[in-house]
Amino acid sequence: MRKLTYYIACSIDGYIGDPAGDAAAMTAYVDEEFLAYLKAEYPETLPTHVRRALGIDDLPNRRFDTVVQGRASYELALKEGITSPYAHLREYVASRTLTESPDPHVEIVADDLVGRVRALKAEEDGLGIYLCGGAGVAGELAEEIDELVVKTYPIVQGAGLPMFTAGFSVRPFTLDSVRTFGNGVMVRAYSRER
Repeated sequence: MRKLTYYIACSIDGYIGDPAGDAAAMTAYVDEEFLAYLKAEYPETLPTHVRRALGIDDLPNRRFDTVVQGRASYELALKEGITSPYAHLREYVASRTLTESPDPHVEIVADDLVGRVRALKAEEDGLGIYLCGGAGVAGELAEEIDELVVKTYPIVQGAGLPMFTAGFSVRPFTLDSVRTFGNGVMVRAYSRER
């Protein structure tokens, strides 16, 4: 069975973006050391146009071959004229408002997101599934998340978009690893206790 991994950037106080969802404040911490780590460990989580700009378009996918993201996350790419931000992965966008995909490579999931993700997880072949974002999608898929990889940036926002928007429910995870960087970024990986 394939794993669903919520791989997300957040502030120290757990926000993945400002109140409007903008995470630009965190990009200042992507320095040479941290970028080398991302390229080595999670190259497929970098959007296709970023991979091209970095000259790593030919790197194989290490952990994921599929990405699931929410409409708001996807619209960030659309605003830049990019209709397939993760062209090197199978792309799914959870949206009840997009009626059709602007790109043949991107499948819109309007209904039963949980069922679609369960079907993806049940596939026998392939790598893992990268849950790219949004707090609402993460909340809807909270029971399906097998792993959390949290990139914590050394900033406090005080308010903003939380990692999850879901009803209260305690979900235990086990800490698997912690990696720290000279710029203050910390990456923690957790696996779901079942």
